[in-house]
Amino acid sequence: MTDLKHHRGMTVRRLAVAVLAAAAAGCSTTVAGTPVAAGGDADTDLVLAYFTALNDAGEQGADSQADFLRRTQHPDFTDRFCDLDDLVVRMAPVASTLRPDPDWKPEKSADAPRGDTYVIAVTVTIRRGTATLGEQIGSQRVVLLGGEAYGFTPCPAE
Repeated sequence: MTDLKHHRGMTVRRLAVAVLAAAAAGCSTTVAGTPVAAGGDADTDLVLAYFTALNDAGEQGADSQADFLRRTQHPDFTDRFCDLDDLVVRMAPVASTLRPDPDWKPEKSADAPRGDTYVIAVTVTIRRGTATLGEQIGSQRVVLLGGEAYGFTPCPAE
């Protein structure tokens, strides 16, 4: 009987050590670099307000949202505005993912946009009328320039 208790005790201890070692190995993550805080509450508020206005415009319809996107297209990239036709996008940002992205350049661009560029994770829902055509998770850039938030019109896949 004593041997059985001793055997069970050893098995439980070995199992506990194995579980703790596995948990420590899986949970210990080192991220290279130094964390950089976003520009503060004011910048966060501007970025999130951009998405609120984008979604509010989308609730008014495709034409209203296209007007919003045209007005808020980054001034250095107005030649890259995409016509979404009758599509409406809804972007739900995840505020905790907002971070500076100073080295980002739009595709096929040699230069970064003027201003402070931020990247944020968003869930994008694409609608035509009342029908949802798709949903995906991605990253969206917003640039703060002169106290205004500017974006880059999403372009539908060809």
